[in-house]
Amino acid sequence: REVVLLKARRWLNQNPPLPLPPPHSTHRPARGSTLRDQPPPRMGKSAPAPPRSRPNILITGTPGTGKSSLAERVAAAAGFTQYDVSAVAKQEKLCAEYDEELDTYVIDEDKVLDHMEERVGGGDGGGEGGHVVDYHSCDLFPERWFDLVVVLTCDNGELYSRLAARGYSEKKISKNVECEIFQTLVEEARESYAEDVVRVCASDSIEDMEANEAAIAEWIAQWKA
Repeated sequence: REVVLLKARRWLNQNPPLPLPPPHSTHRPARGSTLRDQPPPRMGKSAPAPPRSRPNILITGTPGTGKSSLAERVAAAAGFTQYDVSAVAKQEKLCAEYDEELDTYVIDEDKVLDHMEERVGGGDGGGEGGHVVDYHSCDLFPERWFDLVVVLTCDNGELYSRLAARGYSEKKISKNVECEIFQTLVEEARESYAEDVVRVCASDSIEDMEANEAAIAEWIAQWKA
């Protein structure tokens, strides 16, 4: 753990975090900021609502940041359907292989996307909506599927502890913590989706999760309005 955290501090000292402004602002969300602290996506004339009755939401982030827990809570509160990509891939036999080195299944992206298109995408990008998707990557999905993309981030030390508690190997922990250090998922989301719909939210504690859940519920209410 000390080696990983030392690498994190050294990298951050040499590479100060780049600004990650919320939409229409030059201010980067402060450490510990949640969805509630950031302005809502535009839903005016310049950004017409998609042809579905309820929004689709993607929750992404490094393993251990709390994606599935938040997705489950949001889906339950809103009456939406949770789609845990990794879990569905295993259940529906949509995995391409098992990575022995990292002790994880590798999904067959084509099969997964075909499966999701019928349920989440609505064929033409419309449909009824009402899905909360969670996965540790986001650049493989069509942009048209989602109305809100939430990227969860976590303090490096806290993330290390969470992954260690899962029984991850040191190599697997290091790989994931380094992914968080380099803000890989944040950059991936910014490059893959319109700035209007991406939100970067801290997920260091249960309080953060509750705040993010409440803020997403407010966002859903505004979307419907």
